[in-house]
Amino acid sequence: MAKHTNNLVEKPVDMDLGAEALAKAVCDGDIVNFNMLFAAFSPLRSSSTEILENEKYSYLLPDDAQRATESFSAALDAVRTAETWSHIQTELEAKRPVQLPSDLLLMLADNAVREEKYSVAAQAYELLRIRHKMLEEFLKQADAALDADDIPTGVSGYLIALGLSYDYAAFPEPLPGVLNYQSKALMLHGVYPTRPEDCVALQAEETHLNTALELLLVDEEISARLKTYPIEKRLKFLSELVSRLDPNWDSFRARFAEACLLTQSFGERLKRIAEPHAETLEEEIEEQQGADPREIMKTLLGREIENGEWWQYLKQLGYEHPAAVLFIARQLVGETEILMPRMLSGSSVPSALGLAGEGVNVSPPEDSIDTPIS
Repeated sequence: MAKHTNNLVEKPVDMDLGAEALAKAVCDGDIVNFNMLFAAFSPLRSSSTEILENEKYSYLLPDDAQRATESFSAALDAVRTAETWSHIQTELEAKRPVQLPSDLLLMLADNAVREEKYSVAAQAYELLRIRHKMLEEFLKQADAALDADDIPTGVSGYLIALGLSYDYAAFPEPLPGVLNYQSKALMLHGVYPTRPEDCVALQAEETHLNTALELLLVDEEISARLKTYPIEKRLKFLSELVSRLDPNWDSFRARFAEACLLTQSFGERLKRIAEPHAETLEEEIEEQQGADPREIMKTLLGREIENGEWWQYLKQLGYEHPAAVLFIARQLVGETEILMPRMLSGSSVPSALGLAGEGVNVSPPEDSIDTPIS
């Protein structure tokens, strides 16, 4: 029977079911559900009016398939360990801020890493005050893999470390870091290039490679670790990294090649029209109704942004294809500013990502960067 304490009715709780709910959260690497099970309104608290058997809480419980897995059994065994179980019951009865069981939190974080839920893992490790230590350990293992020429494992380690990064400047409290490639793209192209060396896509090979790794890995300290490796290995790392971050990179490669051809065709048309000779009626019509240079940006992105400015296309490219912003440049065409594909002839960086090929060399002459096309 329910008992009355201070005029409140304490309900009976099926703690065997509660143990399964906790084990599921640990097994799934789900810190939200794990925290919720210790909250003041948790159905595991006898003082709460919520009932775990209610259908609305069915998502907290494992199904038969999960109950049969080794990972769930391991989590359930950890929950039922005498010391841990005693701690859980004490916390569910206490009327104060909860102290989460550290052994379960650590297991939850490790499972989150395995499930590639890096933000969850970062929060759990941060609560345990070992996040930075774990980040360094993953980087150490990644470097060992790179030393052994195991590029895929090395990239995986760096991506895990990147996922464990933290933003201590976040408001109102520190939060896991965010891969905000849109903002990074705007910062990368924030100043209109007036010289070839100001154009990101025309940087010298090694400089461009370092820029690419700093952009994609976000954290300069993490990306700096790669500078000790030969360029060939860093190029392989970059290729693998882009394929992991952007599963649709091949579709961008095709659009990039098309945009390059459009750029070349557009430049030849302008040059032909600008040559001093008697203008025919056909040429006059072409000059007035020729292809819109904005088509180049639409082709790069794969769709049109209505009344879109160059920076809007840049943000979308940065979101959908982060590495794409390394191979474009701002260009004035009359009074309109657009984005155009750009590559440095002979550089291994674009070729490592499959962007080099016949008809795709669009390195401009040195005097074309700071001269608006009119």
